[in-house]
Amino acid sequence: MFYYIYVIKSMKDNRWYTGFTVDIWKRLKEHNEGKYDSWTKGRGPFELIYFEGCNNKADAKAREIYHKTGMGKRYLHDRIKRFLALTG
Repeated sequence: MFYYIYVIKSMKDNRWYTGFTVDIWKRLKEHNEGKYDSWTKGRGPFELIYFEGCNNKADAKAREIYHKTGMGKRYLHDRIKRFLALTG
């Protein structure tokens, strides 16, 4: 089983949300339906802009926590800067 760390972007206010799951597409659908998460509720629709896979839950949780730090956010911006330039 793989655990995925993902970043979605609100198409409403361009803010990012980072999380982890075992099923990215199901979780994206849930975010877009406003389920489970108070931070994303009302900010949809969302688009998936980044994901990573881990085969260990603890590693995935650690990566999620890292991506929520200042250094992790800089890493993500650097990692997907060409995509961000294309989408504005």
